[in-house]
Amino acid sequence: MQRILSAIQPTGDIHLGNYFGAIQNWKNLQDKYDCFYGVVDYHSMTMPYKATDLRENTWKMAFQLLACEIKPEKMFIQSLVPEHTELCWVLSCFCSFGELSRMTQFKDKMDQLKNQDKDVLASSGLFIYPVLQAADILIYHADFVPVGKDQEQHLELARNIAERFNYQFGTEYFKAPKPLFTEIPKLLSPADPSKKMSKSLGEKHFINVFGDEAFIRKQIKSAVTDTGETTEGKMSAGVENLFTLLKACGNTAGLESLNNDFKAGQLKYSLLKETVSETLINFLQPFGERYKEILADKKKYKQLIQDSSAEIRKEAQKTLKEVRELSGLMNLKN
Repeated sequence: MQRILSAIQPTGDIHLGNYFGAIQNWKNLQDKYDCFYGVVDYHSMTMPYKATDLRENTWKMAFQLLACEIKPEKMFIQSLVPEHTELCWVLSCFCSFGELSRMTQFKDKMDQLKNQDKDVLASSGLFIYPVLQAADILIYHADFVPVGKDQEQHLELARNIAERFNYQFGTEYFKAPKPLFTEIPKLLSPADPSKKMSKSLGEKHFINVFGDEAFIRKQIKSAVTDTGETTEGKMSAGVENLFTLLKACGNTAGLESLNNDFKAGQLKYSLLKETVSETLINFLQPFGERYKEILADKKKYKQLIQDSSAEIRKEAQKTLKEVRELSGLMNLKN
């Protein structure tokens, strides 16, 4: 069975963009491939944070992934597998300064930091974290990594690093991981459809998978539809975003009926928003129910994730032992 590696940072609640952009795909792939899904808390350290928040958000993310039907035996918490960071150091010696300085996400996050606080300096961890991403992938010898177009650059770096390591030591040890592209609905902010749905913009701009029903209804009711720059016969970005939500949640009947209304020039935004609200609430209800069950027995589920992380760590330890042998580093003898 071919292997897949994918990971998510613990930055608060899972929103619909996260779910349809990655997690639903994880769920669909987990029985077809040998999957390793990580909650990458080391990566969250690259931006300013509080220790208590990081630990709390890491467990929250793990619990919410379980509520989204990700199997516990497929999951690990990155900091419970410290071999990731050791491999990161080894791989950093096969990556140039110029490559890292050209990473678009580094530039984006630099700008974000400058806008937040002029006194906050970008860390060297933020600069080198694409190498840690490469280590996350290569340590498990992943065949495929599910990515969006915005992550393709990082995967290409992992491939380059793997090839340089292999060339340096005359081996074919690391696989060159391939991207696994899947159809992903492009979800926009309900408050500003010119922007991608994102937590960094504030709570108005994302729909929390585990959010309060009344707040979700309020978000959809106040969702931007037309901005005054619409073309006759063409949906505005806001209206199209609401239609995308209907499609993503599988309400084909509602989608078809409302689309017919739009084509006939008879679409009522009040009906569209009401339909989207009901569709979202019905779609998200099972997630919320499973999440409540998990929170009611946190100790049990924490143990499941810790056990899974320990089991997955054995794979990482095997890789590190072999990498040490290949690269001339010392290994402790059993």
